[in-house]
Amino acid sequence: MGITVHCDVVSAEEEIFSGPVEFAVFPAEMGEIGVLPRHAPLLTRIKPGTVRLKRPLQADYELVYVSGGMLEVQPGLITVLADTAIRGADLDEAKALEAKKRAQETLSNRKSNVDYATVEADLHRAIAQLRTIGFLHKSPKH
Repeated sequence: MGITVHCDVVSAEEEIFSGPVEFAVFPAEMGEIGVLPRHAPLLTRIKPGTVRLKRPLQADYELVYVSGGMLEVQPGLITVLADTAIRGADLDEAKALEAKKRAQETLSNRKSNVDYATVEADLHRAIAQLRTIGFLHKSPKH
């Protein structure tokens, strides 16, 4: 087993992941961030997307969808405080597709009583969930 760093992924509802990882990828606001053990301290916001966690002695990544939140990196600890976090395997593809379709229809109808920022945020969350599901289907090894 190689060098690892402890990683916690939590939301307001529950702890989604807690354990050692060899490498992790996070959807930061300015782009994806890869983190190895002993990474320099870092604090940043994360956007809706997929957290990919490489666990020791496992070929596949552990996948977690996050809807946003904060990422804190210390040399021996990574902490994700997510607004919402869902294990990749627990995502419902049909529900995400329906949410995407509903948001796209609302945006295309352009009615004045609609909060477009909220609808666009819903669309981005649905797309991020579908990308996480896509990672599951591909079963990434890197």
